[in-house]
Amino acid sequence: MAKTALANQIGHDVDLIDVRPAFTQADVDALNARYTGVPTAQMLRELLTGELAGRTALVSSFGTESAVLLHLVSQIDTDIPLIFTNTQKMFGETLAYRDELSERLGFTDLRVYRPDPKILAEKDRTGLRWSYDPDGCCEIRKVEPLKRALKSFDAWISGRKGFQAGTRTALPLFELDEADAAVSGPKLKINPLAGWDKDALNAYFEANDLPRHPLEAEGYLSIGCSPCTSKVLPGEDPRSGRWRGWDKVECGIHSPIPTTPQADDPVF
Repeated sequence: MAKTALANQIGHDVDLIDVRPAFTQADVDALNARYTGVPTAQMLRELLTGELAGRTALVSSFGTESAVLLHLVSQIDTDIPLIFTNTQKMFGETLAYRDELSERLGFTDLRVYRPDPKILAEKDRTGLRWSYDPDGCCEIRKVEPLKRALKSFDAWISGRKGFQAGTRTALPLFELDEADAAVSGPKLKINPLAGWDKDALNAYFEANDLPRHPLEAEGYLSIGCSPCTSKVLPGEDPRSGRWRGWDKVECGIHSPIPTTPQADDPVF
């Protein structure tokens, strides 16, 4: 019932809290229909200067392909909150690349989130959880910090592409992210580069003279934490170098994993 109707019914004005979610699956479906076939830059401009202005964060891993999305967004809004999760297991080259790109593209609001020290002390005091429980390590070092980072936003932009792995081939432009719905409600997840392929990315790098991640030339095509990232072999998909030897293809930000690590960290 509308606020005004209810106020009239009880005879005086009332203060009602709107508890409806910011986005529903119907909204997501409508956005996918609306923007299918629309150029990426146009879609981003319409969203970031229109209905999503001030409600959206840009999330970046500053990996080998990140410069493309960062450049696209920088042409529209350099004041957008730019979120980076520093797991404290990152390559030094990634941190340097983050600083280089952020400065070069003019972003003014880089926000770095790290694992909660109390959780690290309880669950990964040796720093070796990645070696026996990579899902739990990702939960502590990536998933939980990102939930904190996104708590105040209704939408966020991801750099995923459909060609990166078999688990991403059907990636849509828009998704409903319910990872933290119980706390901050479902969010709109935007994948502007879902339909881009490697050739399109390379062409964009060249056309805009964007710097490459320094480890890409060494064979690292998808870069995450240093202990869980290896070089990609000829013929492998770009993400095959992540968590090699484990039945794992995502960190948990983009697919469900257990919400708590398997057990307390053993003492080595």
